[in-house]
Order: sequence, then C-alpha cells, then structure tokens
Amino acid sequence: MRLPHKAHLAIVDGERFVLMINNGSPDEPSLSEVAKPELSGQNYSAGVRHQDDIGQQKGNTDLDELAHAAAAAEYLNRMAMDGKFERLAIVADPKSLGEMRRHYHKTLKDVLIEEEAKTVGGESISRIEEKLLAT
Repeated sequence: MRLPHKAHLAIVDGERFVLMINNGSPDEPSLSEVAKPELSGQNYSAGVRHQDDIGQQKGNTDLDELAHAAAAAEYLNRMAMDGKFERLAIVADPKSLGEMRRHYHKTLKDVLIEEEAKTVGGESISRIEEKLLAT
C-alpha cells in the first residue's frame, strides 16, 4: 500500500482501533499515532446475520468484535463528516473490514483511498511501515 504524505491510516481489529498519519512519503512512510479511541461497541446489528447456533458454537462469529468494527466505522464517519482528514486508508482483519463496509457513510467513502484486509493490530509502528512497503 502506498500511503500518500499526510494521509490517515486506520488500523482495526476486533478489539483495537488506532488512527495514524503518514508524515513521510509513500516510499518512505513515517507513521505517528493520532488517536487511540476507546470505542463502545453498541451496534449489534450484525447479530441479525449471525444467528446460527453452529457458527456461535465454533467461534466463527463474535458479535462483540463485529460491534467494535461498527463503532470504528461510526467514529471514522464522524471524523470524515467533520473534515478531520482528506485521505484515509483502512487496514483491518477481514471480518472487521466486512462489517465496517456495511456502515460507511458517503462522506467517508469520498475520502477513502484504499482498504486492505490484513491483520496488523498489535504490531509496532515500524513493523506496520514495513508491511505498507511490502504491499
């Protein structure tokens, strides 16, 4: 992923959410943390799609993780509507990214430059920069 200068990067997994900005160039990213909000997952609308007993028993569906992803999307929607960033890339694990997409506002879609389904939550900033260059 080539993240432009001053573009924001949202990193989301089922439990964590970090918003960063690239102070470097696309070829030499230099990420710094902008926010690490504590999200309260209250939107359990994913539960309507995940009511099967087998999925719950095997652990294929964690409604708390999906609610966290919805909360992350709602946070990013508010930031986009408030004009807090012009360009945004999102890196999230596949389940979280799928749930987030269901909640994107048009304003967020307008500033979204790239999405990547990858688990990088918990990685150091330097490791995330390496992974950005690898894709």
